[in-house]
Amino acid sequence: MIFSKTKFDGVFVIELERLKDERGFFARSFDAKKFEDLGLSPKIVQCNISFNEKRGTIRGMHYQAKPFEEDKTIRCTKGSIFDVVIDLREQSKTFKKWLGINLSAAEQKMIYIPKGFAHGFQTLEDNTEVFYQMSEFFTPECSRGIRWDDATFQIKWPLKSTMISEKDRAYKSFTA
Repeated sequence: MIFSKTKFDGVFVIELERLKDERGFFARSFDAKKFEDLGLSPKIVQCNISFNEKRGTIRGMHYQAKPFEEDKTIRCTKGSIFDVVIDLREQSKTFKKWLGINLSAAEQKMIYIPKGFAHGFQTLEDNTEVFYQMSEFFTPECSRGIRWDDATFQIKWPLKSTMISEKDRAYKSFTA
C-alpha cells in the first residue's frame, strides 16, 4: 500500500501496491500496522456500500458528531466518483477548505478521511458503487450534514447534479 499525503493533515490517498504475474495481480487493501505507523486509526467496526444508479448523483456532505466522530476509508468499486472532503476542524490551518479527487474502480485508489471532516461524492458514471470502511458504528442521533452547495465552501462539482436525496437537500448551510 502506498500512502500519499494531501494538503489536509491526516487525509491520505492510498494506492494499491500490485504484485503482478501471468494470472493478474495481488495487492493488500488494508494493513493495520501501516495505518498505525502513519498515526492513522486502523479501527474498522462497520463497512457500507452505496450503489448509485444515475451519473451526477450527489451524496453528502455527511459526518458524525462527538462522541461518535468517525474515520473513513472510501473506495470506488464500480464506476467512478468525484470524492470531496471538507475540513471542519476549527483549529486546523485548512478549516473550511475542501479537497476533491477522482476515485474509480479502474484505478483502485482509496482515500482515508480522519475525524473532523465532512464527506460526500458525485457519481461520474451510471451504476456506480462505493465501499466505506468506518471506525464507528452509525449513530443516528449524531448524524450531521452540510449542504452540498453551501456558499461557504464553493465546491466545484464536475457535473450538473441529477439526483440529491430529500435528506441532503434539507441540510442547512454551515455555521462555525
